[in-house]
Amino acid sequence: MNWDHFIYFAIGSVLLWVIASVLAFKSKKKIAPTLLTLAGLIIFFSFILALWQSLERPPLRTMGETRLWYSFFLPVAGLITYQRWGYKWILSFSTILSTVFIIVNIVKPDIHNKVLMPALQSPWFAPHVIIYMFSYAILGAVTLVAIYYIIREKKISDKNKIMNMTDNLVYVGTAFITMGMLMGAIWAKAAWGHYWSWDPKETWAAATWLGYLLYIHYRLRGRSTNKNSMVLLLFAFLLLQMCWYGVNYLPSAKGSVHAYSTN
Repeated sequence: MNWDHFIYFAIGSVLLWVIASVLAFKSKKKIAPTLLTLAGLIIFFSFILALWQSLERPPLRTMGETRLWYSFFLPVAGLITYQRWGYKWILSFSTILSTVFIIVNIVKPDIHNKVLMPALQSPWFAPHVIIYMFSYAILGAVTLVAIYYIIREKKISDKNKIMNMTDNLVYVGTAFITMGMLMGAIWAKAAWGHYWSWDPKETWAAATWLGYLLYIHYRLRGRSTNKNSMVLLLFAFLLLQMCWYGVNYLPSAKGSVHAYSTN
């Protein structure tokens, strides 16, 4: 199994997610949208497992592979949100965002190499990155909620319901970021002998974590309006993007221990 086969799995998954999104709007019952979304996730994850077996390592090394996990966990986050709070539009938004990352992987697949540097062979590496991917997916979904709220604030009748949903998702996403950072610290200790080196990736990860904690702080203290809270949430998500994408363009990141990709 290789990236040449990805398009077939991707098309099947996206079609099921699109149908599920449409049915979510047309049907009052959650059974059909849920089953179709799960079917798409199973198809998508089957490619991840097959690629994993083919590479003889977890597909977590390149930006393309991390986008693969992000594309998978976004519908997962959307489905959890749909099941818990019943927002029908979240399936559409999570599908659209996931599809964007899928298209990027199809149009511009990254180079993959079977050989891992010794540090990446740590048993702590895979759970560290997977937990981060799940937190990114959750926080990506809640960012869509924030954008929706800011655009349609005057037309939303039950603002408290959306804010409660947003708070809960931020709590979950931040909890997973915290666990990811802790596992990353254990991995770093085992691989390099220290828990935290403040290289660019770690610095922006800390800034992202503090950004979401700041949102939680203001929400619990009631010191910010709903709209301002959502704006703060967007700012935290920008920090997250800097942590994930932007750091790769910083000159100081050239020698980062988080620069995994090699030719």
